[in-house]
Amino acid sequence: MTDQRVERLRRTLTSVSGVPTTSGNRIDVLRNGEQIFPAMLAAIEDAETSIDLLTFVYWTGSIGTQFADALGRSAERGVRVRVLLDGVGAKSIDRRLVHRMRDRGVELRWFRPPHPLHPLQANHRTHRKVMVCDERVGFTGGVGIADEWMGDGHSDGAWRDTHVRLVGSAVNGLRAAFLDNWIETEPCLFDADVDHFPEHGSPGDVDVQVITGTAEPGWNSISMSVRATVELATERIRITTAYFVPDDDLTGRLVEAAARGVTVQLLIPGPGADKRFVQLGGEDRYRELLDAGVEIWNYQPSMLHAKVMTVDGAVGIIGSANFNHRSTSLDEEVNLVVFDEGFVAELDADFDTDLGRSEEIDLSRWKRRGLSQRLLEQVMHQLRPWM
Repeated sequence: MTDQRVERLRRTLTSVSGVPTTSGNRIDVLRNGEQIFPAMLAAIEDAETSIDLLTFVYWTGSIGTQFADALGRSAERGVRVRVLLDGVGAKSIDRRLVHRMRDRGVELRWFRPPHPLHPLQANHRTHRKVMVCDERVGFTGGVGIADEWMGDGHSDGAWRDTHVRLVGSAVNGLRAAFLDNWIETEPCLFDADVDHFPEHGSPGDVDVQVITGTAEPGWNSISMSVRATVELATERIRITTAYFVPDDDLTGRLVEAAARGVTVQLLIPGPGADKRFVQLGGEDRYRELLDAGVEIWNYQPSMLHAKVMTVDGAVGIIGSANFNHRSTSLDEEVNLVVFDEGFVAELDADFDTDLGRSEEIDLSRWKRRGLSQRLLEQVMHQLRPWM
């Protein structure tokens, strides 16, 4: 893979999405709760001026308490702390934690809490996972604030996930993703006493796009970038996703990629899947994909929740979006598109490690699956637009 190939991909995807690429970033891969949570908590403790946290999942448990206490301590020492929780995804949080944070000075808001007079609004959530500290350090990926993510990702009950720590100009894009949702709950976008919009310099040498997806009909920027990346692949596509329910177009693009000689590998949850009905919604696509030569692997040790894609060893996509209709049309999402061979090599190495803990679906065996499985697939197929 040459630098020219990376540059061509960068130019093409920038043109397709219309989102500029920022240079001079540093991005660090964080694997599973055992690495992700300590890094995020350390950034909270080190913050001097501001913390912005946006998440879909914030459930009751030990790690939720740790975050609430850390955020509260930061607010008490004068840091402006803003927390935005999705009104559906985080509804099971211990309300005592909400009161604890607010009592200590945390500005906590709810994103689109369900309302009986607006039932359709409940279907459009913010699924973004963003934290920005001091306008300089950003985090994003797949992890939620819940005990399910604690641990090493390959033990029973310890969900497998990937997050990243980002410094550089691309942090501005994560901040914008936070503000895009925050403004629905608070009209003040910035405070001149706190927000200084600093120069980021060049802490690294990585080119990054920050792609935000919004709830809208048709294709949004995230679906455009993913589909374009599949179309540009010439050697290999590797997809890790928690919820794989592709539409006709994405399925067709993956099949076409395999037909032109691209190695296509899908890594998805196995027996640890937390939403079996969503799993069924994607399984009716397996026959078509397997017939085309696409490899489909089921992760065995625990729930696989990461959202990662790499293409040709040159570009990596990581963030909150899954490969389903909900992520491309119904929910607010954020992805990083990273043009750096070293970063992609890390993600590919993790993929190889995960394959060692996975089982490949055999085409001949899949063709012999039972009638009840086939019927369930057809039922769930009808519900795919809501998955």
